[in-house]
Amino acid sequence: MKALTSGNLLDRVGMPSRLGWGYLGILIFMMGDGLEQGWLSPYLLHHGLSMEQSAALFTMYGVTIAISSWFSGVLVDTFGAKKTMLAGLFLYILGTIGFVGIGISHLSFATMIPTYALRGFGYPLFAYSFLVWIAYRSPQHQLGAAVGWFWFVFTGGMNVLGAYYSSWAIQHIGHINTLWSALVWVLIGAVFALVINRDKLERENKLSGKQHVKEMLNGLTIVKKEPKVGIAGIVRIINQTAQYAFPVFLPIYMEQYGIQTSTWLHIWGSIFIGNIGFNLIFGFVGDKFGWRNTVMWFGGVGCGVFTLLLYYSPVYFSDHIWVIQIIGILWGGCLAGFVPLSALVPSLVKTEKGAAMSILNLGAGLCVFVGPALVGTFINLVGSEGIIWILAGLYFISAFLMRFVYLPNNAKIVEIKPEDMTLSH
Repeated sequence: MKALTSGNLLDRVGMPSRLGWGYLGILIFMMGDGLEQGWLSPYLLHHGLSMEQSAALFTMYGVTIAISSWFSGVLVDTFGAKKTMLAGLFLYILGTIGFVGIGISHLSFATMIPTYALRGFGYPLFAYSFLVWIAYRSPQHQLGAAVGWFWFVFTGGMNVLGAYYSSWAIQHIGHINTLWSALVWVLIGAVFALVINRDKLERENKLSGKQHVKEMLNGLTIVKKEPKVGIAGIVRIINQTAQYAFPVFLPIYMEQYGIQTSTWLHIWGSIFIGNIGFNLIFGFVGDKFGWRNTVMWFGGVGCGVFTLLLYYSPVYFSDHIWVIQIIGILWGGCLAGFVPLSALVPSLVKTEKGAAMSILNLGAGLCVFVGPALVGTFINLVGSEGIIWILAGLYFISAFLMRFVYLPNNAKIVEIKPEDMTLSH
């Protein structure tokens, strides 16, 4: 781990060496946070909850994630990065104690809802505050790569390491102990990010919290001034809606074809290994093929097609898990086809680029509860097959909507100056 402090290697690959331990901390923290994502819904269903109750649980969790994501930057500018991250850690721990110790252990749905929602405030305050820290402490020429590395460790921890660890842990220490073990991982991550990481974020000319909130809320008016930004925000919600809908019902569907939860977790982890790799690939593809074209065809159409294939593949290939796994990886790859939205959206406006990107970031938070909410609303009406067609249909709609999200003179891309860069997933 010497490279994390020496700086030479990390700086060469685009990661600010002064924050190297912080990146490691985010990876470990998000591993703990994401370890139940792929299996909590089937566990609850097997222990007496209905699909609607499970969906409601994840929906409320998503609501608090969206709120926490929206305000994380304001809190950093008001109280500082480390204090905001500590607040996120505290809320995560408090929510986990209530959720696992009372809600899950006693199968009390009335307790699960508020405690899991409280837990949802935790990771955005911890992780996204570090993202703001990165933005302030990275050289402008390195900011794009520095943010890219953040999403690499964020996704790698939550969706890859969390999935693979839990597939091992639930077999060896049980579901409840696996949930408790999340506290160990988030605390280790916090030690790396807040203690071993010695970097300090000192801001000059701070705005008050009230001023920041006013500025952020005023950013919503950009939708009226530039409707294309609003359309892009809708596309951003659709981007990951299926990602948060799948874990609510797809593991149960897979079990009908003999694919157990542990196998599903391996598939889920593989999906996001593919997603991480394609995040880098589609950055280059977008520059060559055009940002809008990439989002439209690879993101919208590609995800729509592979959403359907992922659902129907167990019918024909339940004895050939590798086929389902490849389809899942390709779905995760197409999910990365939405990456150029981060470059396209700030290019739609001459000024107020931050306001435009805030709409994109809000979309990133909203999808966390839109996915489970769709399942809870429609699962009894149309079944799992109907939900899949709704999700696929949304992707095809996103491709259609992208026809209206175009640059001046219908250009493929524009030159983005470093000072215009801002943050989004």
